[in-house]
Amino acid sequence: MSSKPKVLIVDDEERFRTTLRKLLLVKGIDAASVGSAREAFDELDTGSYDVILLDVKMPEMDGIEALAEIKRRFPHLEVIMLTGHASVDVAVEIMRLGGFEYLLKPCPIEELTDKVEAAFERKKNRESRARKKESTQEETAS
Repeated sequence: MSSKPKVLIVDDEERFRTTLRKLLLVKGIDAASVGSAREAFDELDTGSYDVILLDVKMPEMDGIEALAEIKRRFPHLEVIMLTGHASVDVAVEIMRLGGFEYLLKPCPIEELTDKVEAAFERKKNRESRARKKESTQEETAS
């Protein structure tokens, strides 16, 4: 696993995702972007990502539906939700579904990169524990 996170930005606002991708790249974070949840699933099926930045309000499939599907299909990924409209109910639902964080747009880039790094650390720690558990189970089985 890399020492830097690989991030997928999922937002229907092209200008926002392009700007955010450039800012992350300047901060040394590898990032790609797509404009819909459907495109995100195509990208996740073929690419390798650590953290997803996912907009809550999108056409077709909204971010909450996408989060549930991402966690079902890719439980190891950490998802940070972004929204322009704060809502306690939405925040509670995001946490219930396994979202890592819920941030209000626009978010200072330093805060966002700190959250991305924290999500990446959680993912690495979870994968490390899973490998240790698997190794222990193999040793006791032999």
